[in-house]
Amino acid sequence: MYQTIKFTIDGKECIAKKGQYLVDAAKENNIYIPTLCNVEGVKPKGACRICTVKVNGRLMTACTTPVAEGMAIENNTEEIIDLRKSIVELFFVEGNHFCPACEKSGECDLQALAYKFLIMAPRFPFQFPVRELDATNPKIVKDHNRCILCKRCIRVIKDEEGKNIYAFKKRGHKVEIIVDPESADKFTDELAEKSMEICPVGAILVKEKGFSTPIGQRKYDKVPIGSDIEKVTKIKNEVL
Repeated sequence: MYQTIKFTIDGKECIAKKGQYLVDAAKENNIYIPTLCNVEGVKPKGACRICTVKVNGRLMTACTTPVAEGMAIENNTEEIIDLRKSIVELFFVEGNHFCPACEKSGECDLQALAYKFLIMAPRFPFQFPVRELDATNPKIVKDHNRCILCKRCIRVIKDEEGKNIYAFKKRGHKVEIIVDPESADKFTDELAEKSMEICPVGAILVKEKGFSTPIGQRKYDKVPIGSDIEKVTKIKNEVL
């Protein structure tokens, strides 16, 4: 039997399991906290920092912070929103993201967050890094221009023995995520499809498969990111 605790998010009293990560606890209480790197059920890494909140006055990542009794969390303040907006802007200027030409357009979490935060032009200068598009793998194309190093593919995609399919290559600002050469022979069509699905941007694309869902009918074409949670909250508030 798990122990329940009470805490608040922006003044709203919430109930969660003791030790549950804040981002999951918020979702169960119909409160949306944005994230790019987090995958439900997978150990969090706090790589993207989009889920940053204030916990008892201190900035912390919601995906790695367990809830505790009496926590007072700030999630939707002007300060937090501007912080998240600046992080999204940094992702855009640090890479080469050309949304109109991307297969993931309409299903990209980064693009959806840019729309959510009404980003028209980043406040930071574009870096335009020179990065290669790797098409050497027979099943996928790895576009390093779009990769945000969220580590989702490394943490989630594993072979039948539980070994990672993806791995880091190089170091520092030149670091890249590649298919581990030692695991390439275990890279099935199913894992290739799962890789494309788990990537929050258009960095991993399955070869010979494009626009299977037409633009205009994709995940975020008609409803914004987080709307599945926010809609429930709105309905509950109207009923109450």
